[in-house]
Amino acid sequence: MFEATGLTKEFDEGHVQALRGVDFCIAKGEFVAVIGASGSGKTTLLQMLGALDRPSAGTLHYHGNSISDLPDPSTYRAREIGFIFQAFHLLPTFTAVENVQMPMFETNLTAAERQDRAISLLKSVGLEHRLDHFPAKLSGGERQRVAIARSLANRPSVLLADEPTGNLDSENAEIILELITRIHREQNMTLVLVTHDLTIARQASRMIQMKNGRIVHDQGTPLTAV
Repeated sequence: MFEATGLTKEFDEGHVQALRGVDFCIAKGEFVAVIGASGSGKTTLLQMLGALDRPSAGTLHYHGNSISDLPDPSTYRAREIGFIFQAFHLLPTFTAVENVQMPMFETNLTAAERQDRAISLLKSVGLEHRLDHFPAKLSGGERQRVAIARSLANRPSVLLADEPTGNLDSENAEIILELITRIHREQNMTLVLVTHDLTIARQASRMIQMKNGRIVHDQGTPLTAV
C-alpha cells in the first residue's frame, strides 16, 4: 500500500533533518506502531503518509502513485485517509453530530445522508446519547470518540493516529485504544499509530522504532526497550 525509498525531510534550510533517508513498505491491512522519543521523526513520517507535508528528497508511493505528485492532495486525504490527533481538533461551535459530518462535505452525499451516517458512526463509538452536545460539554474520552467517528466518515482505507491517547487518563486511553484496534480488525483498515508508549505499541502487529530521523528497528516482534 505504501512504499518509501530514501525519504528525507529537512526544515530551516537544511539545518533540521526530521527524516534522514527512510525506507519502508506498509501492506494493506497492517497495524503498524511507529515509536520513538520526541523529535525522532515519527510525526513527520505520519504527515508524509497523509500528504500533509512533502518530502525534501526521496519517494513515497501509495498504491504505486507518488503522493508528492498527486494533482489534488486534499482529495486523497478526504477519500483515502482518516486522521486521529492527540488534540482532537473538534470545532467548538458545532455539535458532535455536526463535527462528524465535516469530512462528508467533500462527497456527493445529501444533507440527510450525511446526518444519518454521522448518527450511525457516533452510535458505533457509544455516543448516541451525545449527538447534540458541543465539545466543551464532552469529556476528553468522549471528544476522542467523536474524533474517531469523524475519521471514519468517508470510509477511508487508512487510519493515521498521532498519539491518540496522549491527552487521556489511563482508563479512557485503554477504551480508545480498544476502539481503534476493533475498528482496524473489523474493517480490515490499514492502521499506522504514532506513540511514545511501548505498552500501546505492543498492541500492533509490527513496530517501527525511530531515532534521529532514521528507522532503527522494524520487525513484527515486541521491543524490549526504547
